[in-house]
Amino acid sequence: MTAGRAQAVVIGASAGAVEALSVILPALPEAFPLPVIVVVHVPPDRPSLMVDLFRAKCRLRVGEAEDKEPLAAGTVYFAPPDYHVLVEADKTLSLSNDEPVLFSRPAIDVLFESAADAFGTALVAIVLTGANHDGARGLKAVCDAGGIAIVQRPEGALAPAMPEAAIRTCPDALVLSLDAIAEYLKEV
Repeated sequence: MTAGRAQAVVIGASAGAVEALSVILPALPEAFPLPVIVVVHVPPDRPSLMVDLFRAKCRLRVGEAEDKEPLAAGTVYFAPPDYHVLVEADKTLSLSNDEPVLFSRPAIDVLFESAADAFGTALVAIVLTGANHDGARGLKAVCDAGGIAIVQRPEGALAPAMPEAAIRTCPDALVLSLDAIAEYLKEV
């Protein structure tokens, strides 16, 4: 699949997320044609600073995902603390407080698997830095659905465990530096 058929981007990150996302998200142009849904492992017991931080850095609209919200082009949606975020078949977001996955809520796997079901071959999924294996199973679902799987180069990650697990699970994924990921997304 070529990036030109993409309809949505999903990104998962954990330890080192702010630094990694600070390379990718601000690089996206104001006219970026896709919604971007991001799961970052954040503590469940306090507000996330992700929206405020990236709203100041990005040309795209940035907000916290809300239940039943329709996806809009050129918008970055961050999963709220202590909620899984899912993409429904009608391309709306839903929030869930189901059990944590790999000790995480929000979990990357939950987002990626639901987005793979909703978008199939029209999905770009990106696993970034992190210290656990969340995202690997979800990236496999994206690969199985024919979507594009991208993984941050482990040697450039603050915490390489998550990218390494994703590569083991999806050996055909594109393995790129953060700058190369940003450039790839600009071509969608």
